[in-house]
Amino acid sequence: MTPRLNYLNVSPQGMNAMFVMEKHLNNCQKIDKTLPEQLVHLLKTRVSQINGCAYCIDMHTKDARSAGESEQRLYALNAWRETPFYSKEECAALAWAEANTLIAKNGVTATLFEGMQKYYSDQQIVDLTLVITSINAWNRIALSFGAVAGSYTVGDFS
Repeated sequence: MTPRLNYLNVSPQGMNAMFVMEKHLNNCQKIDKTLPEQLVHLLKTRVSQINGCAYCIDMHTKDARSAGESEQRLYALNAWRETPFYSKEECAALAWAEANTLIAKNGVTATLFEGMQKYYSDQQIVDLTLVITSINAWNRIALSFGAVAGSYTVGDFS
């Protein structure tokens, strides 16, 4: 893929708004410790797989490995329902991520929400939904403007 334009330079204020959201989500993981870092990386990777965003898959698998995620769990992520590698909490969040990403297809059921409530606080559910919303937006930006997979290095946007 060839980059179509440098969206960071073309709309710095708009992109800054995206980075403000990322800062909040990073604080939830690293400062407030309300979101498990490895879970956030799994969700960002899974949503990027669904959306076919090679740039974001590359980025978030690199970030996941850097945070200690195993190769086995990353390789099996697109078939998470068929493996024993993920906790019940992670499975609930992965199902939530898929439903929120494919929302026009099936919506988000009360059963999925109740599944999230078993494992996560209301704040965590909202923040995990923001993780999903954010990565869906980033996928669309990267795909629309031709972000090149393989160019990301861990820490580029820290």
